[in-house]
Amino acid sequence: MSRFSTLTALCLGAAALAATACTNADPGERPPVLDALESSGLTIVEEFDSDDGLRAFAAVAGQQPIAVYVTAGGDAIVGTRVDSRGNERDLMKLQELVAKPMGDRIWSQLEASEWVLDGSPDAPRVVYTFSDPNCPFCNQLWQETRPWVDAGKVQLRHVMVGVIKQDSANKVATILASKDPSARLAENEQRFRQGGVPAAASVPPNIRSVLESNHLLMMELGFRGTPALVFRDEDGTVQRRGGMPQGNDLDVVMGPR
Repeated sequence: MSRFSTLTALCLGAAALAATACTNADPGERPPVLDALESSGLTIVEEFDSDDGLRAFAAVAGQQPIAVYVTAGGDAIVGTRVDSRGNERDLMKLQELVAKPMGDRIWSQLEASEWVLDGSPDAPRVVYTFSDPNCPFCNQLWQETRPWVDAGKVQLRHVMVGVIKQDSANKVATILASKDPSARLAENEQRFRQGGVPAAASVPPNIRSVLESNHLLMMELGFRGTPALVFRDEDGTVQRRGGMPQGNDLDVVMGPR
């Protein structure tokens, strides 16, 4: 969801909530309208310096950093302030207070997840991808990333899920239960047009648990399909892509060739 789509959805709910919270708030006290916004799904992170008689708060809506501005009368305005040139006024503050800590938390969650290495463990750039062994776009991603992976510039870390077909989970079991999951994953991608690796007869409980955890993480990060990629850009900021990157965006994800 874009920033402005998020803003539209939140403002509709916030307008009704703010109407019931139009009492003057003392500076330094937590405005009551924030409780109303939190009950509607926002997470208030921290107050930051503002002007124009507004109190400003960094917040999170789903996985989206967003600002909340509280007026002297106690109303809340949820969204983005822009200056006369159309520039977002509080973008850097939201990045500092919300986006960076949230990105670091996401990265830690992915590091702690069960993933299959694709490439050299010494490759300097790490890209996480939620992958299904039956996903044609995952296979396309695998094919198109070989120049970076084979050159030792990027390591892909496949967080395996089983969501595409009935036997997806069983194919994940074949990959994860093997002595060399990386080689088994490569075999699946190389033989994708021929059906990939054979599906295991059953999914062991430990692998079923991994699949459930990985799928839950994928959903928590706002992804609804595969491939779904998470990487750090040149500034170290955690970025996400849902679906196969298009055009030059693959170079953004993977870095210099």
